[in-house]
Amino acid sequence: MDENKLHELVGQMLHDLGGAFSVPLVQIGERLGLYEALNEAGPSTVEELADRTGVAERYMQEWLCAQAASNYVTYDAESGKFSMTPEQAFVLADRASPFYLAPAFGSAAAFQQNEPLVAKAFKSGEGVGWGSQSKCLSCAVAQFFRPGYENHLLQAWLPAIDGMIEKLKSGARVADVGCGHGITTMIMAQAFPNSEFIGLDFHEESIEAARQHAAEKSLSNLQFDVCLAKHVHGKFDLATIFDCLHDMGDPAGAMKHIRETLKEDGACMIVEPMAGDTLSDNLNPVGRLYYAASTMVCVPTSLAQEVGTALGAQAGEKRLKEIIVNEGGFSSLRRVAETPFNMILEARP
Repeated sequence: MDENKLHELVGQMLHDLGGAFSVPLVQIGERLGLYEALNEAGPSTVEELADRTGVAERYMQEWLCAQAASNYVTYDAESGKFSMTPEQAFVLADRASPFYLAPAFGSAAAFQQNEPLVAKAFKSGEGVGWGSQSKCLSCAVAQFFRPGYENHLLQAWLPAIDGMIEKLKSGARVADVGCGHGITTMIMAQAFPNSEFIGLDFHEESIEAARQHAAEKSLSNLQFDVCLAKHVHGKFDLATIFDCLHDMGDPAGAMKHIRETLKEDGACMIVEPMAGDTLSDNLNPVGRLYYAASTMVCVPTSLAQEVGTALGAQAGEKRLKEIIVNEGGFSSLRRVAETPFNMILEARP
């Protein structure tokens, strides 16, 4: 045994355990607005931040100590005050930031709640339906992806689809397939009032949540329906699929049907988790997150549906092209944009 390698591995495990133990603490900080309060207040003592937030002082003290030990906030021993650097605030206190990662800890908590169901599926080989998983899961996933959608969808992704912005401005029909809580559908509907948007998802509770969110915005060009991807009807200028193609039981069948719903000059925009084409390409921090999510959620969800292709969240562009072009019947597929977390693909009929 190489003692240096052993100590390195133990060090990594301690780092990982610290992150795992931090899951509920970050959730509390996000839910109670503690990060925002500290960032807005500037350097603060335990007493000052407790008073500002209405949190019991003893709990605030322990929470701040844990955050400082995690390097999520900064502690100055001389003044005894806590603060946030611009980088810490960008990740934990700025909900509009494209790197706002606090919601990811909610996803981690939901994965943990799913553990008994998934562990059972490991033995049976069966799936675990999306609706059977943690009640918090759909909310957590929606909040995890929201910053990326808000910062990139209108600014970079849609403009990368040739001619699509002009169509959306003049008036187009759009199907947002697998819309979940409807975040992407509402972003597009608000930006393009002359176009018609239909958000579709097979999970009834998610559609109910989407309708509630949409009611607050009073958008007349938007509707949500419970529908499988293979049952979408109508003709569309654009179909969008955000971070869910790999969750589908029959992604090839879904793409084949979606192709039939597109107008001759229409397009399909597929947003999928960033991934290379081989395991070696994905042995990195982002791949690590997505492989874990795929094991706990994506693969079980797909296996619970018909066909059960179980692409997984790290399928890679080459495998996606096989599904979309070779099996789904689209004539072309190209990557038009990317972020550290997503690849954005344009498919043409």
